[in-house]
Amino acid sequence: MFKRLREDIDCVFERDPAARSAWEVLTCYPGLHALQLHRLSHWLWGMRLRWLARWLSHCGRWVTGIEIHPGATIGRRFFIDHGMGVVIGETAEIHDDCTLYHGVTLGGTSWSKGKRHPTLQRGVVIGAGAKVLGPLTVGEGARVGSNAVVVRDVPPGATAVGIPARIITSERDQFREEKAEKMGFSAYAVTRAEDDPVAKAIHGLLDHAVETDRRIEHLLELLEKAGVPLEDQVATADKFDPNYLGKIVD
Repeated sequence: MFKRLREDIDCVFERDPAARSAWEVLTCYPGLHALQLHRLSHWLWGMRLRWLARWLSHCGRWVTGIEIHPGATIGRRFFIDHGMGVVIGETAEIHDDCTLYHGVTLGGTSWSKGKRHPTLQRGVVIGAGAKVLGPLTVGEGARVGSNAVVVRDVPPGATAVGIPARIITSERDQFREEKAEKMGFSAYAVTRAEDDPVAKAIHGLLDHAVETDRRIEHLLELLEKAGVPLEDQVATADKFDPNYLGKIVD
C-alpha cells in the first residue's frame, strides 16, 4: 500500500512543476486524496460491500470535489490535477500513467446496464473541461484537448479537439506535438494553435466572404465616382466589359 502511495506522489512531481515537497502533495492535492479514497472504496466494491463503498465515494466527493464511482477501474500512477468537477463513471477503465485535469467527465450515453463508460489506455491526457462519453476507447498516448466532447474512439497517439471532437492528423500538427514534448509537458493537452479544424475552416470562409464584399463595395464606389449609374450596370451586367474598370481608373 505504501509503495503504491509513494508511486502516486512521485507521479505528481513528474507532471506538476508547482509541487514542492512530498508533504505538500500528501496534504494539499485533492486529486491524490480522491485516488486513495477510491482505492479503498473500489476494494469494498469488490468485496460486495456496495453501500459502504458508495458512502465512502460520496464522502470523497464532498471533501475533494471529485466524483469517482467505486466500480471504476484505475491503474497505477494516475494523476488528477486541480480536480474540481471531475466525474468518472462506474464502468470507466483507466490504464497506467493517465492524467486528467479539472472539469473532465468520463460519462455514459445510455441508461442500460453493462459497459457504458470510456476506456483510457496507457498515457492518455484529458484536458480541462473535456467530456469523453460512451463505451469508447482513447488509445495509448492520445491527447484530448480542453473542452472537447469525444463520442468516438481516439486512435493511439492522436490529438482530439473540438465539439464534437475531431482528430488532428496533419504532419504539421504531428510535428507540433513532437516539438511540444521536447520543450516540456503541455499541461492542458493543447497549444494555442490547436483550434478545432472545422472552426478554422469556417473562419477562413467568413474571412474570404468579408474580403469579397469589401472588394465589391470598392468596385461600386469607383463606378459611382466615374458617373456610371449603378442601376444601368445591374441591367446590363451580362454586357459589362471586364476592362471597363481599368479604363475608368486610367
